[in-house]
Amino acid sequence: MQLSFPIIDPHIHQWDPYHTPHAAALAVKLFGKHPRLLDHMVRLLNPKPIIETIGLTEHITAPYLPTHYKQDIAHYQVEQVVHIEAGWHEHKGTGVVNETRFVASLPFQAHDLALGAIVATADPRRKDFKKLLQLHQEASPKFRGIRKMASVHPDKGVHAWADEPHLYLNKKFLKGFEHLAKAGLSFDAWVYSTQISDVIHLAKTFPETPIVLDHVGTPVGLFGTVGKGTGKTAQERQRILENWQTDLANLAECPNVMTKVSALFMPVLGHHFHQQRQLASKAQLIELATPLIQHALKCFGTDRAMFASNFPMDRVSANLVDIIDAFSDIVHSHDENALKSVFYDNAKGFYRL
Repeated sequence: MQLSFPIIDPHIHQWDPYHTPHAAALAVKLFGKHPRLLDHMVRLLNPKPIIETIGLTEHITAPYLPTHYKQDIAHYQVEQVVHIEAGWHEHKGTGVVNETRFVASLPFQAHDLALGAIVATADPRRKDFKKLLQLHQEASPKFRGIRKMASVHPDKGVHAWADEPHLYLNKKFLKGFEHLAKAGLSFDAWVYSTQISDVIHLAKTFPETPIVLDHVGTPVGLFGTVGKGTGKTAQERQRILENWQTDLANLAECPNVMTKVSALFMPVLGHHFHQQRQLASKAQLIELATPLIQHALKCFGTDRAMFASNFPMDRVSANLVDIIDAFSDIVHSHDENALKSVFYDNAKGFYRL
């Protein structure tokens, strides 16, 4: 399906390990001129679960800036993008605010792109959380809210993106979250599908706060084995699918929650395209993503679901043009009048662009 209008991409990441505090900063400074050695060292220095989650290392250790996103989007017109916090490793003091400053300084306009919004990070458990929100706002008028990742899986072989399994239920987290709610900011929630009930609790506790579930809740192992054995059998994969379907439907009953149809091709879902150094074809993308996208649209309706690329994270499995082609076909087959809502209107409304 060729889209006849410019889209909004509400979930991209921008980083530069060579010049900012990034997870791969030390490795690229030491081995950046030797790609094979760099790949070897990153794999050596990082736990197996995180390597399995990202699939390959090249798209993590290389800069990803407006020029690279412009190449990935090819002929598609993107009116605005939303940067979502990623990989910034300066967390002491007010260090996280520097990511907002960094992103606000990037030359989007030089590449016919517009930065519509910045979703930064900060930990609501911190005593200075309110101050951090204010500093983010001062750093850029495009600051719209925060993301604090909470993804932790019962399978210890799956990478944990938080330091406790139920962060969104933590009393300190909920107390700090009040500052975000009072400031009228939005929240990007990212959990694995086993934790969707935590997002329901958060949404019901703060029913006036706009919350978006990133990546439809990332059903780990749905397409194949990951971690220490999640998704190993067809029976287990069916159980993962059914539990995800039920929990997503329950979450959709919270009217303040939307979802991003995104990141469906990260290796943590059980995809193995990267191991063959192959990219999924458009036909494969449609076959694999259709049940997920159709269920998300069935639960949230076409006015509370938004397409997002999650680039460069999904780059290991597919190119962005094929993802947009495939996802737009799926949305169109669900409701031929829904394309503008899913690829433009819903993101514009949620992030107040």
